[in-house]
Amino acid sequence: MTDVEREAIVNDESEPNRFSDNASKSLVYQLHSGFSERFVRWRRRYIPVGGGTRRGHGSVKLSGPLVSGAAYCVSSCSMIIMNKIVLSSYNFNAGVSLMLYQNLISCLVVALLKLSGVVSVERFNWKLIRVWMPVNVIFVGMLISGMYSLKYINVAMVTILKNATNIITAIGELYMFRKRQNNKVWAAMFMMIISAISGGITDLTFNTVGYTWQTANCVLTASYSLTLRRVMDKAKQSTKSGSLNEVSMVLLNNLLSLPFGIILIILLGEWRYVISTDVTQDAMFWVAATASGFLGLAISFTSMWFLHQTGPTTYSLVGSLNKVPISLSGLVLFDVPLSLPNLFSILFGLFAGVVFARAKMS
Repeated sequence: MTDVEREAIVNDESEPNRFSDNASKSLVYQLHSGFSERFVRWRRRYIPVGGGTRRGHGSVKLSGPLVSGAAYCVSSCSMIIMNKIVLSSYNFNAGVSLMLYQNLISCLVVALLKLSGVVSVERFNWKLIRVWMPVNVIFVGMLISGMYSLKYINVAMVTILKNATNIITAIGELYMFRKRQNNKVWAAMFMMIISAISGGITDLTFNTVGYTWQTANCVLTASYSLTLRRVMDKAKQSTKSGSLNEVSMVLLNNLLSLPFGIILIILLGEWRYVISTDVTQDAMFWVAATASGFLGLAISFTSMWFLHQTGPTTYSLVGSLNKVPISLSGLVLFDVPLSLPNLFSILFGLFAGVVFARAKMS
């Protein structure tokens, strides 16, 4: 899962996503259960009982949100940077193939975790697959459009343009769920529109193809979040246990995307490019591509961990603040040509994102 998928977990504090908190608690409980017995034995052997233990317990309690938050921010930032390296630095022109490879890695890792008893996954059936299919079609489109937009647009502008997703989601919530936003939220979204327009006008590396892909990505990301909320209850009813945890959703989404990816690779002729291009002969390319796959899965687990340690409010705010290092690192690492007006537009867009997060909390 990519970082844009994680945005579907928490919509706001007043109405948090109905399944994310329970799912995160479920996953953390499973991870804890898998290692608790060994930890207890280790603790009895190496940690003395008494005042020192209390002090240690307090430090662990304090460091939990810090460690989980840092892990979430690092994995999120690294994922975007790594995808940019694979697509742009290596000039890899097969975004669908990269998506397929990353999703295959996610499936294999989750399957191994399940076999080792670290996590539990719901048993899938045809009824659940039929219910989930619209979500997965949008999921595939979201990932592919995100890949191609990142190839043609610099990281900072992609981050700013992603703010448009919030606007589309808010409009969708108004019509689909009759959910109204306060004036502060609409004001923040107006700021996002201004920053996106000014950023595009002043972008020295403006690319029509890239901006088209990013527009499609914003629409698909918002559609993914809205559709996920609409079908979630029906999907839970389609399982034997009557629930669907976050790990099961990760596996289901990535597993169902594999046949779609294979079909698209054949129809678009990407398989010929992958076989013939010289970049696939470079060992470091495969290191970067594999790392991006693991980082995509890491975002899923670290975001659930951080959400469990803190809550929807902190999660949303940190997610907005995390766009700042992502944008700045993208500008520095890829030596992006930058004008002063464009830099101001980017900074204004980042500020608008933080204002939006704060407004949703009020």
